[in-house]
Amino acid sequence: MGPVTEPRGRRRVLPWALVGLWVAVLALVLPFAGKLGDVQRDRAIDYLPANADSTQVAQIQDQLPGGETTELILVYHRDGGLTDADRDTAREQVAEVADAHELTGTPRAVPSKDGTTLMYPVSSTEPGQDEELRAEFVGDVRDTVTGDGGLSAEVGGPGGLAIDADEVYESLDGPLLYTTVAVVAILLILIYRSPFLWLVPLIVAGLADALSLSVTYGLHQAFDISVSGQSTGVMTILVFGVGTDYALLLVSRYREELRRQERPYDAMRSALRGCGPAILASSGTVSAGMLCLLAADLNSSSGMGPTAAVGVLCALVAMTTLLPALLVLLGRRVFWPYVPAFGSEPKARRSLFAAMGNSAGRRPITVLATGAVLLGALALGTFSLPGNVKQEDSFTSTPEAISAMGTLARAFPEQSTQPITVLAPTARADDTLAETRDTEGVRSAERGRSGEGWTEISVIAAGEPQSAAETATIERLRADLDGAHVGGPSAQQLDLENTNARDTKVIVPLVLAAVLLILVALLRSLVAPLILLAAVVAVWGAALGVGGLVFDTLFGLEGTDPGLPLLSFVFLVALGVDYGIFLMHRMREESLAGAEAGDAALTALRTTGGVIASAGLVLAATFGVLLSMPMVQMVELGFVIALGVLLDTFLVRTYLVTSASLALGRKVWWPGPLSRRPASTGEPPRPPAPGGDQGTAPAGAPQGAGRT
Repeated sequence: MGPVTEPRGRRRVLPWALVGLWVAVLALVLPFAGKLGDVQRDRAIDYLPANADSTQVAQIQDQLPGGETTELILVYHRDGGLTDADRDTAREQVAEVADAHELTGTPRAVPSKDGTTLMYPVSSTEPGQDEELRAEFVGDVRDTVTGDGGLSAEVGGPGGLAIDADEVYESLDGPLLYTTVAVVAILLILIYRSPFLWLVPLIVAGLADALSLSVTYGLHQAFDISVSGQSTGVMTILVFGVGTDYALLLVSRYREELRRQERPYDAMRSALRGCGPAILASSGTVSAGMLCLLAADLNSSSGMGPTAAVGVLCALVAMTTLLPALLVLLGRRVFWPYVPAFGSEPKARRSLFAAMGNSAGRRPITVLATGAVLLGALALGTFSLPGNVKQEDSFTSTPEAISAMGTLARAFPEQSTQPITVLAPTARADDTLAETRDTEGVRSAERGRSGEGWTEISVIAAGEPQSAAETATIERLRADLDGAHVGGPSAQQLDLENTNARDTKVIVPLVLAAVLLILVALLRSLVAPLILLAAVVAVWGAALGVGGLVFDTLFGLEGTDPGLPLLSFVFLVALGVDYGIFLMHRMREESLAGAEAGDAALTALRTTGGVIASAGLVLAATFGVLLSMPMVQMVELGFVIALGVLLDTFLVRTYLVTSASLALGRKVWWPGPLSRRPASTGEPPRPPAPGGDQGTAPAGAPQGAGRT
């Protein structure tokens, strides 16, 4: 009895209907994609939870007379020492700034002891909370504050740093997208070796990215989720990375089915039935892992959860609806010059992954132990991770505010040049001011604005910004000042670190539990899911450890983003298990068909190895794009995830998971029925295709990929 086929009318209409539906949806939602940048927020205060002490300070400051304050530091410096003319220039320019803008107080010069530097703290409530007005204010001040003839003049401070950070994030969108598209295009051309085929999944991924931007904007409008430059950048990477992965799996299976079935529609229908469940399980696992970030207190992390999940789900929908429709409409000719003819046999080739599986099968315990020792040794590098990154070290380039901070740090090594803000109840303002001045580590404290029941006190610490001494001063102020709140840039950074530490303790077990439950339900086993989880956790530790060894020595990064351990864990566990699903799902399929446990493991590796290796290379390369970005947090995240994906693809899944499965035999499926005896379906195990493979990998891909 031949295969069941769809009526000819449906074969013609359904693909066109899907394409038409996508055109209609995109026409409706695309106008909203460009609005996502308007709601993106990248200040430190936007990342913090509402109950953080520094967040309370920022919210109360907004209610004080004049609203939110933009604080700047004007820095004048000459290496050989400032001249009288330099000081006159500085006074004139500061006076010009004061005449042009409403400043809070009169700026006073603070000279350095060595006579090389003058700093003028300047603050204004003129821009309020309007980011465009704040950018105009800072830009106008920078146009006024200029130096020449060896005199440098820079504008720094929290306000300048916030504007520079916004400009960096705004500049990411274009380069990040173009670089990602270029990387994926090159890899697809190498994998498919076709002048046409690579364009189809790339175009579909681009449309999926546009859809994800629109949906994320809708989520922000409906639920006020936090949207940051980091989260939108990672979402684009995920859409192209996992979307291309799903396309590779689907196209590989579709190519195989085209050799068996005459009509492209029927071949695609069989391909979706064959690899669709694994793709659905994979996307579900990744999305579930991402959504665990909703439990984070940190707004940037909790916002990244749904944003990343949206990217994965949009990629899933696009690659299982629009991509199949386009491939069916284009027919076999899209594979030119390697067209899979109906009834043809794939070219017999030596399987690299069959050889790798056989090498693991000869001494599975030895291979497993060696791999575990190697990953453990790499994980020791986590002890070499540099401390938390300071604000002045958070860019790989040097914006003006960062350069100004560096000048101040050299000129004023004996004190902080970044104020700490204390907000005290007005009824206790005098007592709080006195207590603040008496606090160990405080160099000076001055009363500022009052209103709405609160009085602002500006504090200068003896320690330099974000040093251990300044951190200790902030903690003493918070412990000793009754009813007061302590904020400012350094306090915000401290709250970021503390909140990240809390989130890690909560979310790591949550992610492990969620992924474990999904794997148990999918694989009908407890042992196999535990093997996969142990493998991806080991990969995370090893990748983070390598980061500890190279961040400073190779990349010159002087600190680690506080959110790196948590975010890299969530992404590597979710994405690593993603590939484990493809391997274990095929292994279970072979076992159900009657294969012995060892044969099932080797067949699964042989038949999924090539296409998953291609997918792993694409995903690693897309995250590797982040290495070219000018933000330390993105460089570090991209490196750890890209390396982790490569370790998982070529070491852990190929050797360690296969070796563990070979060593355990049927026990890998405990306590399911497959653990007690081989399943008997009345069908003999499928014989391998010529060359040791079942099916064929995409042209140019590592061989061994076939049915998944």
